[in-house]
Amino acid sequence: MRVLKILLWSLLLGATAPVLAQGPEGRRMVIVDDEGFGLGHVMLLDAPDVEVLGITTVTGNTWVNRATAMALKGVERMDRTVPVVPGATYPLVNSEVMTERWEALYGKLTWKGAWMKQWVEPTQQSTPPYHRADDPVDLPGGNPTRRPAPEIAANFLLRMVHEHPGQVTIIAMGPLTNLALAQRLDPAFAGLARELVYMGGSFNPRQVRQGVSADQFAREFINSPRREFNARFDPEAASIVSRSAWRRITVVPSDPSTATELTPALITKLRAVSPPAIAAWISGMEPGFPMWDEIAAAVWLDPTIVTGRQSAYVDYNTQFGPGYGDTLSWNEGYQPGLGEQRAEVVRTIDPARLETLMLRLLARPARR
Repeated sequence: MRVLKILLWSLLLGATAPVLAQGPEGRRMVIVDDEGFGLGHVMLLDAPDVEVLGITTVTGNTWVNRATAMALKGVERMDRTVPVVPGATYPLVNSEVMTERWEALYGKLTWKGAWMKQWVEPTQQSTPPYHRADDPVDLPGGNPTRRPAPEIAANFLLRMVHEHPGQVTIIAMGPLTNLALAQRLDPAFAGLARELVYMGGSFNPRQVRQGVSADQFAREFINSPRREFNARFDPEAASIVSRSAWRRITVVPSDPSTATELTPALITKLRAVSPPAIAAWISGMEPGFPMWDEIAAAVWLDPTIVTGRQSAYVDYNTQFGPGYGDTLSWNEGYQPGLGEQRAEVVRTIDPARLETLMLRLLARPARR
C-alpha cells in the first residue's frame, strides 16, 4: 500500500515543477546514504547551515545490519535525533559467488567490502572481520541503544523528496542500491531531488602522496584505472542512477582521494578539537586510509576545495566481463545516448582546505 501511495504522489507531483528552496531556518536539506558512519557524517551533522533529514544505510564495506548499527551509534555519540533508515542488504544483481567467479576468470580485486576475507598482498591495513549477512551485530565500542526507523531506505528517500520537492540533496558515499530501488519504484524520484553528490567511479587516479600507505591505495589503479569499489559492488545500480534525470550530478571519483590520508597527526588534531564522545571514537580510528567520504561531504559543503573538475557523461559497465563495474565516460556528442546524464566530475581537491574544514566543523558546539 505504501508503494502505491508513493506512485500516486509521483503522478500528482510530477506534473508540477518543484521550486528550489531551503529547509528549516534557512538550512540546506540533505540525506546521507552510506554503508556506516564516518567523519563525513560528523561534518554534515555539525555544519551550521545543514539539516540532515536522515541517514540511509546500505551494504558495501560491511553488511547493512552492521552499517545501521554503526550509524545509530554515531548519532547516539553526537546526541542527535536523526533517523537512521536501513536499506538494501544485497546488490541488485551482483553477489559474493559471482564476484568469486569473476576473480577466477579475470583476476583478484583489491577490496571486496562485506565479502572481503583477506588482502591479496601484504598491507599496513588490518583485515576486517568477515561476517555473513545475517550474523548478529556486536560493535567493538558497544551496540547502540537506539532503534532504526520503521521504514526502508528506498521508501524514506521517496517520501522525503515528495514532502520537500526540489529541496533535498542526496549525498551517497556507498553503493547506489537504495537510490536505484527508489528510482525504479518511482521514475519521478531523481527529478524531485535538488541534486545528487556521490562518491564513486574512477577516471585516472595517480599517486600524489609519498610513503607506504599512499602507495597501497594508488597501486590498484595502475592496471585498472577505471575500477572503484562502490560502483563495482553494484554496477547495475550505479548505471540506473547515472541514467536518471537528476537536476544536477556531482561525481566524486577515486581520483582526488590519492592526495589525502587520515594520518596519525590529523587524528591527533581532530581529537583535540572534538567533544569527548567523538574524540574517544576518533582515537580508535585506523590511520593510513584516504579520506573518500570526507571529500564527498566537503565538496558539497565548500565547493572551493575543488581545484580541478570536468564535465562528462558518465555511466557504468554492466556486462559481466573483465570490465564489469568499470566507469564509462564521454565528452559531449560522443555518448551512446542510452540515457546517460551530464555530471560534474571532481578530479582534484586542495587537501589542506579539506583538513581545515574538518577541524573547523568538528570544533563547533554540538547541536541537536
